[in-house]
Amino acid sequence: MNFEELLGEVGGFGQFQILILLLLCIPRVLLPLHFLLHNFLAAIPEHHCAIPHQQQFANLTKEEVLIINIPRDFNGAFSSCEMFSEPQFHLLLNSSLELTNVSVQSCQYGWTYDQSQFISTIVTQWDLVCEHKSLNQATATLFFFGVMFGAVIFGDLSDRFGRKRMLLVSYLGTLIFGVLSSASVSYSMFAVTRTLTGISICGLSIIVIPLGMEWVDIQHRTISAVITSLFWSFGNMLLALIAYLVRDWHWLLLTTSLPCIVGIISTWWLSESARWLLIKGKLKEAHRHLKRCAKMNRKKEFAHKINPENLLKTAAVISQKSDGNYSYISLFRTPILRRISFCLAAVWFGAAFSYYIMSMDISGFGLGMYLTQFIFGLIEIPAKLLVFVMVNRVGRRQSQAWALILSGLSIGINIIVPTCL
Repeated sequence: MNFEELLGEVGGFGQFQILILLLLCIPRVLLPLHFLLHNFLAAIPEHHCAIPHQQQFANLTKEEVLIINIPRDFNGAFSSCEMFSEPQFHLLLNSSLELTNVSVQSCQYGWTYDQSQFISTIVTQWDLVCEHKSLNQATATLFFFGVMFGAVIFGDLSDRFGRKRMLLVSYLGTLIFGVLSSASVSYSMFAVTRTLTGISICGLSIIVIPLGMEWVDIQHRTISAVITSLFWSFGNMLLALIAYLVRDWHWLLLTTSLPCIVGIISTWWLSESARWLLIKGKLKEAHRHLKRCAKMNRKKEFAHKINPENLLKTAAVISQKSDGNYSYISLFRTPILRRISFCLAAVWFGAAFSYYIMSMDISGFGLGMYLTQFIFGLIEIPAKLLVFVMVNRVGRRQSQAWALILSGLSIGINIIVPTCL
């Protein structure tokens, strides 16, 4: 008896599988709270050089103080990174005068930030503007570098030590490093803890898919993947709401990290993959989880037909198909696997690159940041439901190809439209 037949004995898609999928929807909601958090965490408010000796301008309005101390850029807006070396009082008579031979310098006394939208961000905390602007962008790079490193780590460790155990480690790591990030007292501390958060949270993304699929029969894997994927979109919309309500970066980061506690508690009801347990020869534990699955799915005959000793045959079948020494190199050993691996790598790179380029620039769509973030999550829902229909009717290969073609065309049109307007 192979594992698919064994899964049929306990129910391939019943109440047990629905419970598993719902529990695995929790990490899918949490993922965008950190993956897309940079939009709000590192937002750059309007700013200009801080002006010293404000008491000498007590009789002037705020606008007049800016006119005599801050030069204008080519768009006519006050410069963000420069100030006059000396106040230009004559501009009060005619602010449109063309200035010549006027000494201009970089900001010497820090910056003043507009707090109408954000109480504070990491930008205002450590003045990550002008010549330090690259440090702000680096925080997102470091986080996703951690995600890349975490994918390698958790992919291997979940095969070695189990899906459930490493999912718990991922939850704990995300919670701990997320809280530490919110309490950062220096940019260096923040950069390190955000990188470690990226490593930790990647486990939630990597482990959810195999753990969910290994409990579901083949016929229901597509709908299972779509269901869990929808909760990424809900998390996207939830991030917009949280960011709208919490305008201080310390509390925002803490608020998006604490829900990991719910995830940690949820692992109490989560079952380890029976397939993985059989591969590792843990027959009694596998039988216990299979028995629980059969009970919830009302397959009462399972307990009389299958015992831990019977599972030896299934474990032998699984072991026969695998020598137990798989590694990342195994993905490139045969021509078919090489082709699939390279194709999927290209698809994932293109899809992720395009998705995050758009998702990390929500200020460029002409709407408010919070509304744009909410719409990004909302429009994914009908798109994913359409994918479910297309995959079942057209097939995976053609659906994937047309999705990539239409995505490329849409991005190309998006480049042209602003020029036409």
